[in-house]
Amino acid sequence: MDANANSHANCPPGLEYLGPPGPAAPLPPGYPGGLPVGYYSPHQPSTFPLYLPTSGRHPIQYQPGKYPAPQHSVPVVWMPMPTLMLNCPPGLEYLAQLDNIHVLQHFEPLEIITGFETNNRYDIKNNLDQMVYFVNEDTDDYTRNAYRTLRPFVLRVTDFMGREIMTMQRPFRCSCCCFCCPSTRQELEVQCPPGVTIGFVAEHWNLCRAVYSIQNERKEDMMGVYGPCSTYGCGSDSVFEVVSLDGVSSIGSITRKWNGVLSAMSDADHFEIHFPIDLDVKMKAMIFGACFLIDFMYFESSPPQRSSHSS
Repeated sequence: MDANANSHANCPPGLEYLGPPGPAAPLPPGYPGGLPVGYYSPHQPSTFPLYLPTSGRHPIQYQPGKYPAPQHSVPVVWMPMPTLMLNCPPGLEYLAQLDNIHVLQHFEPLEIITGFETNNRYDIKNNLDQMVYFVNEDTDDYTRNAYRTLRPFVLRVTDFMGREIMTMQRPFRCSCCCFCCPSTRQELEVQCPPGVTIGFVAEHWNLCRAVYSIQNERKEDMMGVYGPCSTYGCGSDSVFEVVSLDGVSSIGSITRKWNGVLSAMSDADHFEIHFPIDLDVKMKAMIFGACFLIDFMYFESSPPQRSSHSS
């Protein structure tokens, strides 16, 4: 038996062509753990892939849908990244291609069991069930549990890369005064990109129904939002109509879908938002923002408070 045969004695069938095994070569610099810097490993405990370019000339491009967030048991399918658009705030290119979106709030069973209010989380999807954005509330524990549905909050909207492309802020407004007092009226500021205000959603006092105005960055009224006159969320969809300033032309709608027992027992809401596909993308973002103010004001049920005295 020749030397070559001895060298292949312990070689798996079919791999003889690769030649005799040699000493393991050390990994070159920039390859920690055998993965090139900037490459995503599905075993890394990270919500979003790290962006670590190996060269300034060739940034690494990540394809939507490849990198599921760890809280999801199935891979997340993302809406394909649109091309950049002129006069469009970065990140809103997705909304420019859509005429409706779905806002799906995460169900938090621990809130019902413990009564401890947690930060709200939402998935934003298109009609093809593709993810468009994540929305996460960023409010401290004391504020959430002390003020409950009246709490001031910050909502951060992120894309598939984990970039914050929009911020929504609701300041605290006292509710102990007369309802018609301006200091009690709720307001939401929308920034896109974060730090650049594109508009406000302002509540107007009305005896019978929810009324809001959608304003631009100069607080000039652009559209109106009118809620239903009946009790909200009792066995049927609740539709908030988005109309022109004169109240004649219908522009779109924000609909809170009734999900039966789930809607009655928890605040895990499902909203469907409609607007014209050719509507100014900033106004689409403002209608999107109005949905969250409506959710907190009318559909965010506080967990039951535990009594300190036993009966």
